[in-house]
Amino acid sequence: MKKVLSIVAATAMLAIVACGPSAEEKAKAAEKAMQDSIAQADSAAAAMQAMEAAAADTTAADTTAAATTEAPAAH
Repeated sequence: MKKVLSIVAATAMLAIVACGPSAEEKAKAAEKAMQDSIAQADSAAAAMQAMEAAAADTTAADTTAAATTEAPAAH
């Protein structure tokens, strides 16, 4: 009889574990994944803007330096 009860208990535990997440848990996971994706896209866009701004600053500095260097050479 103990073996039968052990088998029934083991089967019940496997059935409970096999059920998986509920619809509510799946919806929460999907919402979190969407928020994470949006946050990642926002940070990538911010990084791209920072890189573009840094490139523009470097280009402006190089143009200014070249103009300053060329002016005295013309005399």
